[in-house]
Amino acid sequence: MSPKKYYAEFPDESLLDPQVRAQNSPRVGVLLVNLGTPNTPTVKDIRRYLAEFLSDQRVVELPPFLWQIILRGFVLPFRPKKLVPKYESIWLEQGSPLTVYSQAQADLLQEQIQEQGWDVPVRLAMRYGQPAMHDVLNELTALGCERILMLPLYPQYAASTTATAIDELNRYVAKRRNQPETRAVKSYCQHPGYIQPLVQSIERHWQTEAKPQRLLLSFHGIPRRTVEAGDPYYRECMLTTAAVRSALAAYDVPVYASFQSRFGAERWLEPYTEPTLRQWAKEGIESVHVACPGFLADCLETLEEIQMECQEAFIEEGGQHFAYIPCLNDDKAWINGLCDIVLQNLNGWELRKSAN
Repeated sequence: MSPKKYYAEFPDESLLDPQVRAQNSPRVGVLLVNLGTPNTPTVKDIRRYLAEFLSDQRVVELPPFLWQIILRGFVLPFRPKKLVPKYESIWLEQGSPLTVYSQAQADLLQEQIQEQGWDVPVRLAMRYGQPAMHDVLNELTALGCERILMLPLYPQYAASTTATAIDELNRYVAKRRNQPETRAVKSYCQHPGYIQPLVQSIERHWQTEAKPQRLLLSFHGIPRRTVEAGDPYYRECMLTTAAVRSALAAYDVPVYASFQSRFGAERWLEPYTEPTLRQWAKEGIESVHVACPGFLADCLETLEEIQMECQEAFIEEGGQHFAYIPCLNDDKAWINGLCDIVLQNLNGWELRKSAN
């Protein structure tokens, strides 16, 4: 039986002297993690991304042998080609919107932390695709970070999102000979640093457009059986919805929740977003605004599925006015809130002062 392989670590001889080490507290780093995206809107890159994403047993909870037959034989040969025009329709000059906006959040958070006087490196990684978590964690440890806070860019906890990022962090740590101390933020579905910017973004939208008859908060769906098995995701989506509804009560606009992006034939969390919008239009609702609080950066699911497909469905059934309210992206209030969430979760770890 071959010995277990660990990541190579080369000692910095200047740090071997105990007196030198005593002068420096352990450096702290922050890792933001989002889901991931193809590198380009091409069949090859979409297939590579889907193969990694859909092979995660937390994402698709079916027997691996059976699912790999379905995935390799029926999904990957056909699905990527169908997704090419969808990705092309939302692609930015700088790349995938998810990557562009997530990186902006990391860069702006870095600036905010530095302005507060702290030397805390901030990096972005994707759970699937690039930049890969292991590579970015190697970068942070190479910078001397012996303590790492991971914050998934998912406000509501789900096993298929937050938990799989934590799994990957733990796999990385398990392969280190000198393991960094780690923390992971599980959820911030009600945190004021998240709710207040979200509400303000909706209010700003209503300052430029007339208030709608209804506001729909569309969250990414998950199979209903996972919630029945104990996943807290549905409850956390409802907590976010209740917080937004309470904050917007003075506007007298009914706030509803729904779930989008269903994949496969089994029953997922309901109500489903597109059928809900179609039914509202049939009932005579003429004006609807939709926001996606579970997404902190715009992506395929918000820009193509909601802003394009759902708008078309609503108008097709007789609706008159549909507006999509963008994700928080690089919103200044959100960056301030994100900084608050990060610093609160760094509490108890001594932070180095910035040299600036």
